[in-house]
Amino acid sequence: QVQLVESGGGLVQPGGSLRLSCAASGFTLDYYAIGWFRQAPGKEREGVSCISSSDGSTYYADSVKGRFTISRDNAKNTVYLQMNSLKPEDTAVYYCATISTCYSDYLGLPNDYWGQGTQVTVSS
Repeated sequence: QVQLVESGGGLVQPGGSLRLSCAASGFTLDYYAIGWFRQAPGKEREGVSCISSSDGSTYYADSVKGRFTISRDNAKNTVYLQMNSLKPEDTAVYYCATISTCYSDYLGLPNDYWGQGTQVTVSS
């Protein structure tokens, strides 16, 4: 079955950390740029971060820059999003998706595959 599966979400206190995983099955992640998106209740979907398939270029939204780090392990067919110094405004469902491209200043459009999402709640 071809799919992306996110994991690692949960409830964390402000200032805490979580690491999200985006694991691919049924296809090879190597050839895809991968993006992380989030959507909070009543808000539009926001592109958070991405990583390219070729040169490892990464992009971060201003809202997460300096706090989140994206990485990929092609041997494990997985992309990670390390989230530190979490804030209540980071609360959302986080999704990973294959995207058209990723540059340091541009997160491309989602294309072939989406995950089902994982809930992140930052609250004391």
